[in-house]
Amino acid sequence: MSNSAGEQILHENTLYAEQVFHVGNFPITNSIINSWIVVIIFVVALVWSLKGKIKQVPRGLQNALEMVFESFFDIFDSVTGSRKKTLHFAPFVLSFFFFVLINNWMGLLPGVGSIGQIVSEGGHKLFIPYFRGATADLNTTLALASLAVVVSHIMGVVAVGWWKYLNKFINFKILLEIPKKIIKDPTILLINPIKFFVGLIEIVGELAKVASLSFRLFGNIFAGEVLLASMSAIFAFGLPLPFMFLEVIVGFIQALIFSILVLIYLSIATTAEEH
Repeated sequence: MSNSAGEQILHENTLYAEQVFHVGNFPITNSIINSWIVVIIFVVALVWSLKGKIKQVPRGLQNALEMVFESFFDIFDSVTGSRKKTLHFAPFVLSFFFFVLINNWMGLLPGVGSIGQIVSEGGHKLFIPYFRGATADLNTTLALASLAVVVSHIMGVVAVGWWKYLNKFINFKILLEIPKKIIKDPTILLINPIKFFVGLIEIVGELAKVASLSFRLFGNIFAGEVLLASMSAIFAFGLPLPFMFLEVIVGFIQALIFSILVLIYLSIATTAEEH
């Protein structure tokens, strides 16, 4: 990219979100701005739905929304195995779904990544876009994944009790059983320490959940944006269209995968272990 004076302006798809301005010492990045826009959309939709009247015989938009939510509940039932559990987890899981979905699709809108400001840095002119898909920023996906995993543990503690839940990972009960049963079953001296070690490995698995959720979502969405930018650079008229359609599908699938995995984590965490 170059300006009217012929000076070269650098415009790259960076892995990190660019800073647009500061509030005190807190940097505001272009992905944060997109997140705020999505939150505003959520608030407006909530206010609109609270003002609307829900009819016993649905029509129009209410009918369509009920069909969409019923489809989600059927999918969730296949994971939880219970409509009661589905209704309990649905507000949390669907919030993730719609937040991720809108952010994924907002990255495809005209102006996102192409409207911004030119700043000087290190003797170079850099183009900094005002907007960037929030899920194309690893910080956002990492925060979403961390929140999902932490809340699943909190719900697990509430559902099965802190002592039982703690023993899923640090199984003191198995170690305490050794002195009681060693005479009757000497093999317990070998088996129970292995079970205790397996519990410790589960802790590593919890960290892997955060990495898996965050990197999968970030990788897919960021790669899509780079692909679209590359296609636009090759030939801007018409060539990016099929890839944009592909990214619409990818955005939906990634939002669905993210929310279903969150639901699975919640279901596992709130289920007591059977021995």
